[in-house]
Amino acid sequence: MKKGLGLLLTLLLGSIAAAGCAGGSTPDDTGAVGTKQASGAASTLEQARKNGFVTVGFANETPYAYATPDGKLTGEAVEVARVILSRLGIKEMNGVLTEFSALIPGLNAKRFDIITAGMFITPERSKEVLFANPEYSIGQAVAVQKGNPAGLASYADIAANKDTKVAVMVGAIEEQYLLKSGVAKEQIVTVPDQPSVISALQAGRVQAATMTGPALQAMLDSAKDDKLERVLEFEQPTIDGKSVRGYGAAAFRPEDAEFVQAYNEELEKLKTSGELLELLKPFGFTEAELPGTAAASELAQ
Repeated sequence: MKKGLGLLLTLLLGSIAAAGCAGGSTPDDTGAVGTKQASGAASTLEQARKNGFVTVGFANETPYAYATPDGKLTGEAVEVARVILSRLGIKEMNGVLTEFSALIPGLNAKRFDIITAGMFITPERSKEVLFANPEYSIGQAVAVQKGNPAGLASYADIAANKDTKVAVMVGAIEEQYLLKSGVAKEQIVTVPDQPSVISALQAGRVQAATMTGPALQAMLDSAKDDKLERVLEFEQPTIDGKSVRGYGAAAFRPEDAEFVQAYNEELEKLKTSGELLELLKPFGFTEAELPGTAAASELAQ
């Protein structure tokens, strides 16, 4: 692979853990910079600046991070990262495509250096990766057959109707929210990606489909199926006594605190200048989805 040229779309089919055994700060077969543990070795940030490129993991999730038909890597998380990395002296991003549930293992196995997938910051994930501060904040949404025949307006409604099944992407936070809302495990149908969530609803395998608001709207717009509709009056789930709202951010390996600090400094400039909102708008986000003053350190608790 030539440094800084083109978009690398690599599906991680093999054993990520095995692939991550190789050490060193030179790029591996995917182009990931990695971080040597030896004293005096260049950090991931230093090496990325020297090389002029960095490798990022994404899960082909609209509108967060996805590849266009012509091979361009884009999405809200990608475009925010692209601006920040450029201002840090890193001009190119090489994308590694993998399933959402494999992103954190892939990062820690050094298959890529940053996760740019709009991943929610959670206490569980924060034990494995180091999150930058959030770049957006959103709630959940549900799609149903037109007319909403089961009268579903919340996760609690799904839990109350044991004959109702709901589709969710494997590894997504919605599965945890459903379970904590009382939805039985056998009611939840997990599928590999967002298009499969909508396909399950179209095929009648489930009576509801759930994901974050912008993602669901993007999938419905893409499907152009007038037999489906979004539940506009959806009630956000209450988990552990709190209304749930997700905060998405880039994720780094735990040893890359220097990189995270530099990233956060540039992200704060984007927020202060209003540039962040302009980067988010093309992907269906509004001022209501800005992260405010929320910090990764608070959300990791």
